[in-house]
Formats: sequence, structure tokens, C-alpha cells
Amino acid sequence: MGRQSRDWVKVRYLTCILLAAALAPGSALADNNRVKSGPVPEWVAPSDLMPVPANASGSAFVRRQDALIHLDGQGEERYAGYRIRILQSSALGVGNIAIAWNPAAGSPVVHNIKVYRGGEVIDVLKTTSFEILRREDQLEAASLDGMLTAVLRVADLRVGDELEVGYTIRVNDPTLGNDDAGLLLLGAAPAPGRYRLALSWNDGRKPNLKMSPDMATVARNGEHAVDFRFDDPGILSPPKDAPARFQWQRIVEYSDFPDWAAVSRRLAPLFAKASGLAAGSPLKQEASRIAAANPGPLGRASAALKLVQQNVRYIYVGLDRGNLTPATADETWQRRYGDCKAKTALLLALLGAMGIEAEPVLVNNGGTDDGLDERLPSPRMFDHVLVRARIDRTWYWLDGTLPSVAAPDTAPTLPYRWFLPLTDQGSSLEHIAWHPANRPDELTLIEVDARSGFEQPARVVSTSIVRGIEGLQQQVQLSGVPSDQLREGFRQKLVGGTWQTVEDVTWRYDQAAQASVLTISGTWQLDWDDDGNGARSLALPGGGFSPPDRRGRAAGQNQDLPYYNKPNFACSVTTVRLPTTTRARQWASKPGFDNHIFGQNYYRTIALRDGAIRMIRGFRTEREEVDAAAARRDNERMAAFDNSMAWIYFEPVGQENPIPGGTVPATYEIDWTADNVPCLAAAARENAAGAASASPAIGN
Repeated sequence: MGRQSRDWVKVRYLTCILLAAALAPGSALADNNRVKSGPVPEWVAPSDLMPVPANASGSAFVRRQDALIHLDGQGEERYAGYRIRILQSSALGVGNIAIAWNPAAGSPVVHNIKVYRGGEVIDVLKTTSFEILRREDQLEAASLDGMLTAVLRVADLRVGDELEVGYTIRVNDPTLGNDDAGLLLLGAAPAPGRYRLALSWNDGRKPNLKMSPDMATVARNGEHAVDFRFDDPGILSPPKDAPARFQWQRIVEYSDFPDWAAVSRRLAPLFAKASGLAAGSPLKQEASRIAAANPGPLGRASAALKLVQQNVRYIYVGLDRGNLTPATADETWQRRYGDCKAKTALLLALLGAMGIEAEPVLVNNGGTDDGLDERLPSPRMFDHVLVRARIDRTWYWLDGTLPSVAAPDTAPTLPYRWFLPLTDQGSSLEHIAWHPANRPDELTLIEVDARSGFEQPARVVSTSIVRGIEGLQQQVQLSGVPSDQLREGFRQKLVGGTWQTVEDVTWRYDQAAQASVLTISGTWQLDWDDDGNGARSLALPGGGFSPPDRRGRAAGQNQDLPYYNKPNFACSVTTVRLPTTTRARQWASKPGFDNHIFGQNYYRTIALRDGAIRMIRGFRTEREEVDAAAARRDNERMAAFDNSMAWIYFEPVGQENPIPGGTVPATYEIDWTADNVPCLAAAARENAAGAASASPAIGN
């Protein structure tokens, strides 16, 4: 746990990743900061070379590529060996060799680097050596992991040459010892050639194994090994639009943990120890101060969370056993920086000092936890840890790595599917049930004042209300920007397009609504179409839909798997104050609709009241997964799908069917940051409210 993930890295979203082993300190590591040479380990048997076919195509042909792992009493050894024929100049990049390793586990051992050219064999290591780099490639994300990289560039490599490379690195984790877990996998689009994956083990070290069906059919099982061999394995085509758990192909899992409770038990004591406070700890005084200033437990938890978020900057340091072992709360408070593990331990210490029940919880910020319950238990399936606290018989989520506007909440900020509480007795995975959102993730308000007439620029106020991770991202990006710079930045970006002028830009984070609110005001030149004889028409901004794609898969793919819908709830609200010279009976519009197709709701309604046309357009995912039979039925309904633009029409002589009055609120008539805004049909809003109140936040 420790590095940052997703695009949120750019705005310092503070997550952490369970990855390589930690780096132990001391001069004894100095000898591990270089590449050694040596023979191939006894447990390695390189594959036979595959003949290069006369009609070989592509940029390279892989005569052999071996990825072998051996489990022994010291952890893992990993052998990588390959011999590649270069067919085109685009493949010459294989001569840039890089080996990354953790010096705590020992130096990499290079067995050979050779070039075969006709009958000549060139030993590259006789004339070229590795350059050792300490490349902190996540430094911009405040991440230090201590990994070293050895790089070597093979000189005078030519088309027609064959490059052979073989090396072994050792991998272990001082926190887990001999108990670990990992994956063997073959990519989706390998170059033509021969590939071998294998896992072997010493007596008493056989792990639990689980294979995707495509690997189980080719597995060669032995007493101390399992082997997988492929000649020209071909390209994988994962089932189109299927949920992520069905994309799990050509993968072998191995784990020393019998169940998820064992993972929970192994890691829980680390946080219990790290959250313990010394007798004279200043954190005890902080806890007393927070308790005195906040009478209730939720207020105290909120204050403790804010203290951790504001006063401890994020830095991931995967050194000194730090990949899995958190720094102590006292140490983190003293140095005022830490990663997700450190912040979690600090928050647990504060909550514990105030008598608030809380536990660390492992989650996956990468969005890859669909089907986690089907995987072998492994700490490496998680990339983040946060706190879950029980307050007044309700579980709250507290993430010390988020901005300080992210308060304790009954639902986590990211849409986790599974999580693992870390407890002394050991806990199983818990499921978070999904249900449609009951308030928009993104809501756009556009107020157009065209009362001066068709030919005059219209005054416009545009407001975006963004929640969730995207809202917090805006908070990080915009909270430190002075108001004049904010205004000038948007003016430079927008003027010259739809915007004629940008007069003001304001931003705020509404903590009660958990939303970033950005408002831009200025003028537009509306694109009224001249329909002749004084008639006009306009497509309301934010009013149209792109039609959904038909759902289907190529022949050979499983036609009966469900289809995935990315959860989304977006709403556009447009109000046009009409020219004062016009009358309500002169205005017509495209009709509204309430389409439900492929587990998604497309909604639009238009009304005219008090001299203003009001439009609401809503889109919401109603089902995260759509079964194949329902998708096939909806394919037949696509011809009737209404994806028309939200046109409004002015006719001087009057309309046969003018826009009805209705009860649609204008942009300026209600608080659109409220939870129950009318972005869906009334029945859908009632169902959403009922589902939100009836569904438990936690599945188990």
C-alpha cells in the first residue's frame, strides 16, 4: 500500500498501492545495488527454440520466451529468458534492456545477453555493462519506493539478428515472510512464437492454485510444478462490454493464504501496533482537545479526520518495510507526512483515544474489484487502506488521504464493490451493494436571458455542480487559484467560441452538498435559425442525447454474458428567458420523452411558464449489468429511440401545439445542489429515494 493510482495522480489524489517488497536499511544492501552475473538456476529449464517459419510476419518472432517463478524458503525467484528474431526495424527497441529490482531482496543475476548473427555469436556483456539508476518514476505523485533499474543498450543491433537475454531476480516481502500471492499471465496480443509460463516450488511450499479455464486446459501438472506452453497463442478477444470479472483470461493465481480471513489476521496487528500511542504522546493531547471541542462522536470523528487530512501531507515511502507495514502514529505526527497506511494508523490512534470504534479497511481504488470474491486471497488485490468507524450504530467511511472537505460518510467516495476489514479474529470480504444514484454526479445549469431580442447577445449564467471524485478533483485544482486568475484563465479558454464575453467566474466547494460548484457568467450570440417569415428555431444547449450503441458480440464470444453499464447520473437544466416581444402561444418544442433501454434512463421534459422555456434532461444508469436476453430485446427497440435535439420553435402567427405550462422549475427557482432535484420523472425519483433508504450500505 502506498502509491497513487488513476488519473487522480495529477491532482495528488492520495491513494497507495500494495506492490513490491520493502527496502530494509543498512550498508549490507550496498552489494545489492549492482547487477551480478552467474549461471542459470538449477530449477530453470529453458524452452527449446521454435523454428522461425519462412513466412514469418510482423516486426519480430519470439523463438522462446520463458517466465518462470520458483517458491522456496526465502520467497520467490523469477526467471525471465527469451530469444527474439528481429524482422523489422520497428523491433530494434528490444535492444534497450531494463531490469527493475528491490535491493532488499538481493541483486539480479544476469545469465546471458547474446546476439546471434548468421553463424556468429556476440557476447554483449564482454563489451557493454549495465548502468544502475535510482528511478523514482512516481516522484511527481509523492512516491518513493527505493526500486533500482539496470539499463543496457545493445549496440549495433540489426534487422535479422536474434537477441537472447536471461536473468533472475529474487522477490520477497519482509512483512509477509514466506506467505505471499501472485499471478502468472500471458498477454492478450503476444507476438508470434513460443511462450512458456511455469510455477515451481520446494517441498512444503506448494501454494493454492486457481486458473482461468483457458489455462486449465493446457496446464501440465507435476508434483512440484505446473507448466503452461503455447506456440503462436493468438490474440485474445475478451467478451465485448462484459463486466470486468469476465475479462479474466490466460491467468494463473497462486496464494499461500487459505482464505481472506487469513489475510485480515496477518495485516490487522500491523495497524494495531502502529496506532498504539506512547505514554507521553502529543496525540493524546490532540484527542483530548478534539473531544472537548466536539460534544458528539460524529463531530469528533470529523474533526480527527480533518486534522489528518490537513496537517499530514501525503508521501508514499516504500522503504524500511514500508510497503505493507505502516509507520507509527507518533512517528507520522512528528514528521507530518505519510502514506495511506500511515494516515490510517494516525486516524485510528485518534479515534481510539476518544473511544470511537474503528478498523482499517483494504479497498481497491483501481476499479478492478469486480469478481474479487472469485479470486484467491491476496493482499496484492488491494491498493488502498482507509478507516471504517462505527458511530451511533452506523458505519462511516473516513479517508485521511482525501482533501479536508471529504467528511465521514455512510458510503465511500469511490464505488467499491468489495472490501476487507482488518481484524484480529480475521474478517471475510464484504460486499457493497450497488443501486442507482439518487442525485446527479454532474449537473449543468444554463440560464439564457434572451429578453432583449433574437438579434442581441444573450446574457448567460452557466453553473456546473460536480460530485464524487471528480468534484474533489476540482476542489484540489481550483481551491488554490486566486479569483482573478480563475476568471482570466476561463476567459482566455472560452471567449471566441460560444462565449462572446466572460464577465465573472466563481467557484466554491459546498461541503453540505458534497459538490464542487463552478459558475461562469457572460454573453453568448445565440444560434437562432432563420426559418423564414419571421419564424425562428433554436436547439437548447444540453438538450440532446447520443443514441446508445446496440449490444452484441462477435461470433465465437459468449453471447449469453451480461453487458456492463458504467454507473452515471448526469443532468442538464436549461432555462431561456424569451424575447419580451413574443407570447407563449407563439412557441412550440420537440416533445419530451422518458426512454428506458439497455438498463439506462433517458429523460427530457420541456415547459413554458412566466416568459421562460424550461428544460430538464436527465440520464441515469438504472442497472449496472444488463442480461443478454434483455439486451437482445432492446436491440429491436432501437429504431424507436428518440435522440432528437431539444428544439424550440417561434412562429409569429402562433403554434398549433404551443409548449405546455407544466411544473418544470427554472434554473433560478430551486436549490439545485439539493439531494432530490427533479432530473428524472416523478416515479423514477420516488423509486430512487426508496431504494436509497431501503438498501443497506454494506452487503454482508
